[in-house]
Amino acid sequence: MARRDAVRVVVEWNGIRGHGEVVTSRYYGLDVERITGLLGGLAPVVGSCADPAELRERLPELPPGVLAAVDAALHDLAALRDGVPVHATVGIPQWTDAPTARTIGIGSPADAFAEASGLAARGFTVLKVKVGAEDDVARVEAVRAAAPGARLVLDPNGGWTAEQAVRVVDRLTGVDALEQPIAPGRWDELAWLRERCPVPLIADEDAATADDVRALAGLVDGVNVKLAKCGGITAAREVIDVARACGLDVMLGCLVASSLGIAPAVHLTGYARWVDLDGHLLLADDPWSGIGGEDGTLRLTGAPGLGVVPR
Repeated sequence: MARRDAVRVVVEWNGIRGHGEVVTSRYYGLDVERITGLLGGLAPVVGSCADPAELRERLPELPPGVLAAVDAALHDLAALRDGVPVHATVGIPQWTDAPTARTIGIGSPADAFAEASGLAARGFTVLKVKVGAEDDVARVEAVRAAAPGARLVLDPNGGWTAEQAVRVVDRLTGVDALEQPIAPGRWDELAWLRERCPVPLIADEDAATADDVRALAGLVDGVNVKLAKCGGITAAREVIDVARACGLDVMLGCLVASSLGIAPAVHLTGYARWVDLDGHLLLADDPWSGIGGEDGTLRLTGAPGLGVVPR
C-alpha cells in the first residue's frame, strides 16, 4: 500500500464548503511547498470575487493538478448549493455503478498470478497490467489464467517500439486495449501501429488537451483522460466532448489519491469505455469514503456534491 502527500482545497461561500485535493507528483513537478505557494497566491483573486462562478472565470494559469483541485472544489460547492450530484451539473448521464480496473505492477509471473487471483476473488473484472520487456508475455498469460473472465488492459508506459508492440500483442489473446505503448510524440509510429494492432490503442501522455485529442483522431482508438493532466472537471468535459465527436473512446485515469481526489473523475464515468480509477484503493489509509471500489465497482450514493465524506 502507498502513502501520498496531498493538499486539501476548501472554497467557502455563503456557509457552503466545496472540497478538492491536489496530490504531490514528481512527474508533474508538484511538492507540498509549491502547491501551497500557488494556492496562497490565489488569495487576492478569491477576495475580490462576488461568487464562485466569477472565481472560476478569473483563475490565473496554474499547473493542471492544482487547477483540477480548485475546479473540483468549485464544482462541489455549486452542486451542494443546488442539492444535486456533481455529474448532474456537467451533463453526464446518470449511472449506478462502474467497474474499475486495478493495476498489477511489474513482477514475476507467479506474483502476477497470485495478485490477479486475489483481485478476481474480490470482484474485479478489469485488470491493468504494467508491462516492460517482451518476456512479460508470460506474466500477462499468468494474469489471464488467474482471471479468465477479466478484461485486460496492457500499459507499457511508452516503453516499447511500435514493432515490439505488434510482436507482443500478436502473441497474446483476450487483451481489451493497449495504453500508450510507445514514447509520447511519436505520432507517425502510432499511425503505423494502429494499422497493424488488433486491439484498441489508447493515448495517455500524448493526450493532455482537447487540441491534442483533435490531432490524435485517426491515429488511436481512445484517450486516457486524467483530471490532474488536463486541469479538472471543466477541462475534462471538453476533452471528452471532443473525443466523442472525433469517434474516440474514453478511458478515465488517475494518480494515487484519496477518495476526495478520485471522486471528481468518478462523476464523469457515464461517458467512459474504460475506467481506471483505483488510486484511492492503493492508499494505506484513505481519509475519505463514498465512491466504493473495494470490490471492483465504483458507486455513487446520489448525495449532493462530490458525494464523499471524511472517515
